Amino acid sequence: REWTMKTSIVFLLYISVFPGFSQGRVVGEDETGFAECNMFFPGQVPPEGFTEPFHVKICQQYNKEPRFATLYSTKDKIPLYSAFKYTKPAQNKEENWLVEPQIDDPENDLHEMVHEADIVGTVANLGANQALTSDYVGSGYERGLLNPSLLNEEDFQMATYTLTNAVPLSPSLSKSWHRDIARVVEQALVPHCSKKDHLYLLAGAIPSSVQVKGKVSVPDTLWLAACCDAPGGWSLGLVKKLNDENSLADLMVGELEKQLLAGVHLFKGNCGGDNQSQEKTEAILQAVGQIRSGEQVGTSDNQEAKGSGLVRRVAAIIATPFIKLLELLIYVFVELVKFVFYFLWLVIKQVGGTVLDGVYSLWNGVVSYLKAITMVLISIPYDVGRVVVNIFLGFLQIVQDVASLTYRILRIPVGFVLHLAAFPYHSICAIPSVLKDVATGIGGTFSLVIDATATLLHGFYYLAGYIVKRFVPKGSSDD
Repeated sequence: REWTMKTSIVFLLYISVFPGFSQGRVVGEDETGFAECNMFFPGQVPPEGFTEPFHVKICQQYNKEPRFATLYSTKDKIPLYSAFKYTKPAQNKEENWLVEPQIDDPENDLHEMVHEADIVGTVANLGANQALTSDYVGSGYERGLLNPSLLNEEDFQMATYTLTNAVPLSPSLSKSWHRDIARVVEQALVPHCSKKDHLYLLAGAIPSSVQVKGKVSVPDTLWLAACCDAPGGWSLGLVKKLNDENSLADLMVGELEKQLLAGVHLFKGNCGGDNQSQEKTEAILQAVGQIRSGEQVGTSDNQEAKGSGLVRRVAAIIATPFIKLLELLIYVFVELVKFVFYFLWLVIKQVGGTVLDGVYSLWNGVVSYLKAITMVLISIPYDVGRVVVNIFLGFLQIVQDVASLTYRILRIPVGFVLHLAAFPYHSICAIPSVLKDVATGIGGTFSLVIDATATLLHGFYYLAGYIVKRFVPKGSSDD
């Protein structure tokens, strides 16, 4: 949890310090064409015929501005074409490769391209629908750019370093493709387009059955389609077969379309294909032929004859040491600047890490202190109430004990006095009853004696009468 919090803080600081964070969003199905990237197509109409469900449209951006458009195949894990405009040639800057999270996880909240290492474990199914840097490591293939960085400058060039603009190429083929395309565009196409900003370029690849690590398709053919959407406009196609690195065939755009998917139409209205100048077309094809043969294209047939060859060679011999020395000084200066920036980055990183650790520890301490204080403050009213209740209950218990003791003390004499007071009353009231009972007893005894005497006399009388009757004979009448 601590590491996640630190990482989030560093990431937010990175975004705030480096506003040129590269962006690129997947264009929704409900949007027209490539949305804000339609500007890279003649008449703002993208090519037609690319309708497979695994074709994904990407508007490549940098510094919040559209830089070029890409149609990406999630099946082959390579771009089918990138559409861009020529800016001007520039030296290659440091490569800074990015990936597009929404291709693999459309439900995530990342709506811009990011470094692959920054989203490992946070984007579901990362690499399921696009190529990753790991797919190229140890494969013998390079990440060849369809939209070459050599034809772009500054922010446009930085935007080209995305894996959604790269196809697997051998090192030698990648070098020859970028060299040939750069020379064709700069020496053959740009000079013959009256409005440079109206020169539209489509660089594409035709996938083959060969795959890198069983995942990323290796192109069978690389192609370039150019459209000069200006007065006296023209269009042209170039094809390079991967089985012949030195091949570079020129053809009409209509012929190129036949080599692609059925029903493909690259440029709206054929981009001058029906009414293009024959003279201008021949000049372009002648320049392409010179590039194909390795010749330097010039503006005049006698340009190379100007000046003395010997003077140039002597001047070159004299100037070479100074040029090399200048190159060495520039190299040392660049390396020194890089070292200084790297050292400053390490210092900032170390100081920033220490500051973040201190801030995080301070934050934890403040939170713990506030938590403890809050718990104590909350417990004070509860404890006070509990003490008050206990005091009240104790007071009631004391009152109860005093009352009970008083009752028990008072109960003994009161009972005795009551019994003592009641004794005369009960004694006097009992005399009549006793006398009555005595009289009743004497009367009963006397009556019992009389009855017993009477009964006894009656018995003797009866007994005497019986004896007389039994033993005394009766007298006769003669006597």
